[in-house]
Amino acid sequence: MSNTFHRVGTGPHPVIVLHGWFGDCHAFEPMESALSRDAFSYIFMDYRGYGYRRSVTGAYTMDEIAADTLALADSLGFGSFSLVGHSMGGMAIERVAALAPGRIRTLVPVAPVPSCGIVFDDAGRSLFHGAAGSIENRRIIIDRSTGQRLPRAWVDWKAAYSCERSSKAAFSAYLDAWSNTDFSSQARGARHRVRVLVGEHDPTFTADLMRATYLAWYPDAELEILSNAGHYPMNEVPLALAASIERCLLQQA
Repeated sequence: MSNTFHRVGTGPHPVIVLHGWFGDCHAFEPMESALSRDAFSYIFMDYRGYGYRRSVTGAYTMDEIAADTLALADSLGFGSFSLVGHSMGGMAIERVAALAPGRIRTLVPVAPVPSCGIVFDDAGRSLFHGAAGSIENRRIIIDRSTGQRLPRAWVDWKAAYSCERSSKAAFSAYLDAWSNTDFSSQARGARHRVRVLVGEHDPTFTADLMRATYLAWYPDAELEILSNAGHYPMNEVPLALAASIERCLLQQA
């Protein structure tokens, strides 16, 4: 499992971090300097087709991400661990928890896609499907998902970053994985400790959506709304996100 992840810290509490559709294992880099390296071992993993594994092909499914996550945990000797997941990574950490419930300490979904997937209208589906081959579509999605309030230069950078760090085939296939997958029946009543973090300016992955999904399904779920953030709090409010994640993890450490 070499060259599949980026590590920050050597602490006794392992935390595997799964990135979003527009990210890779370095997507959380702006907040890394604020992480407690003595308390936690953060493992930022790449999916097949992303980052270090850009040339690695696969089925590009939630089950595959979950299986790769568990294989990585095994290779690192992590019997139990916590999970942080952003956007489609939020769905992926739920899948890991469903497959290996006894190994999970805490789930921290960040602006997450819930395990029921997302329903698009026709215009939305066309925009998202076209993003695999169009950097302009990616710009539009990123701008809208952050409340159309961030500098154009950053939106351009984020769109270019996603093009550089993922293969077109993987990016396209993962859209179907996170929008059409539904294993929410396995989430209902699950006893995992879940702390959901969403940005106040995220127009899609809102507090109301989280209340109707995570908070309705998991008996031990709480919600925190991050001020001055949209869909990418690791870029928009990195210090606040790091603090929120570690407050959640330290409550169970």
